[in-house]
Amino acid sequence: MSTLTIEQVHSDYQGQAILKGLDLVLHQGEIAALLGPSGCGKTTLLKAIAGLQPISQGRISINGRLLSGPDVFVPSEQREVGMIFQDYALFPHLTVAENILFGVKGLSKSDRQSRLSEMLALVKLEGLGGRYPHELSGGQQQRVSIARALAYEPELLLLDEPFSNIDAKVRGEMMVEIREILKQRGVSAVFVTHSKDEAFVFADKLALFKEGAIAQYGDAEALYALPADKYVAEFLGQVNYLSCEVSARNRLNTLLGEVQSSSDLDKAKGYRGELLLRPEQLQIAEDERGEGTIIARRFLGNLCHYSILIGEEVLAVRSPLHHFTEGQNVALSVTPHPAVLF
Repeated sequence: MSTLTIEQVHSDYQGQAILKGLDLVLHQGEIAALLGPSGCGKTTLLKAIAGLQPISQGRISINGRLLSGPDVFVPSEQREVGMIFQDYALFPHLTVAENILFGVKGLSKSDRQSRLSEMLALVKLEGLGGRYPHELSGGQQQRVSIARALAYEPELLLLDEPFSNIDAKVRGEMMVEIREILKQRGVSAVFVTHSKDEAFVFADKLALFKEGAIAQYGDAEALYALPADKYVAEFLGQVNYLSCEVSARNRLNTLLGEVQSSSDLDKAKGYRGELLLRPEQLQIAEDERGEGTIIARRFLGNLCHYSILIGEEVLAVRSPLHHFTEGQNVALSVTPHPAVLF
């Protein structure tokens, strides 16, 4: 069952188009990241889902219930959507317990206490219910924000850059913990970020925005491995482009010699274009007569990043091999993978 369905959504502000015909389907228990640079429309879409931003065309539905559409607008407080903000948005005069239970209605006193205990345990804040927000760390305040959003059991959780104010040392660990909480409870979520690294860690699906439209939407790994265009490829990681010509249904002629694709190409024999190569898709080997020359080396801990000149091209290579040095001749080969051509 799809939790969230967005169909041809447009939104305008002061005569300017902000969202331009967006389509997106999020299924039960999935986490989707709205990813892109500042001003591309991702926060506007989040607000439209929450009922904080009107749409000019299209439809937004949750579990088959139309929330925004032609002659329909359900107010934010009636959408059964939870929201988590980057600044936590906790009430400073309320205790942790009072913040968590703020939106919970219709429960008996004993049931409220049971819900509170469950939420405190869920976010690992047992024993801190009597404290006030200013007495907590940033990470603990965000945990309270998450517990408050989940306490009234929303149909969908919306997160607006929730990790941007958290110390870098604990950010990665917290993202994994919160993801596990959402998965454990089967909660669907939409998450706004400008960081591809956060999106890869936290989300199942990525919607990559470009100027108010979704450039590509799908599984995170699929977008990284099979980007629809150069914009998607370059936003999600470093790239090399190598001139090529298709010589057979799964073979290419390149500066590095013949390259074999692990899947059939969607271009006909004789097609000339550019082969997309991620730095980790290139292998480096010692070869005194190799056509590549290392012109730069950067140590990255478990990997080394090399810049290698071959012909007039400079290729980026990431390798677990650390022993190569600047000025050294090397041979390059391509790791078998489904080739992407532009």
